Amino acid sequence: MRWILGAGALALALTCNTATAAVKDATAGGFTVENSETVPVDADAAWKALVQDVDRWWPKDHSWWGNESKLTIDARAGGCFCELAGARQAQHMAVVFVDPGRTLRMTGGLGPLQGMGLSGALEFRLAPADGGGTRITMFYRAGGYTPDDLSKFAPVVDKVQAQQLRGLADFLRKSAKQGG
Repeated sequence: MRWILGAGALALALTCNTATAAVKDATAGGFTVENSETVPVDADAAWKALVQDVDRWWPKDHSWWGNESKLTIDARAGGCFCELAGARQAQHMAVVFVDPGRTLRMTGGLGPLQGMGLSGALEFRLAPADGGGTRITMFYRAGGYTPDDLSKFAPVVDKVQAQQLRGLADFLRKSAKQGG
């Protein structure tokens, strides 16, 4: 098979598979992780998938009830990133800031951090990517009291969040290939 790409298409193809992950800082009392992906869609399409299709891209092995549940994000101040499985329900995070197509900020403890009494701020930041498409950055800062050293959790949370963001990026890449 022979591929012919114009300069712009080549630049977009090269940037749309870039990913970065980093533990930005980590102490006994908290940590910051940041993951980024570049996708071949505009910010409006990325936003729509982020908030309306979370149940289609969030890895079910990182939810409380797996395939039995439905994940939703109510993208308004006071809204919920929730998981419902019949009578079983979980509020993963509370939506605290919404700037459609740019920033979604939620607070709370994800996964086991919730049960540990820890909290954090999770931001999805969308921005134009060099060469086209959208750069999505998933930024999470968590902390609080625990007798455990939270710096040890940072690499694990970073890895899991990279997987979660990759789920969104893969969903958007597949949608773009299918024309929408």
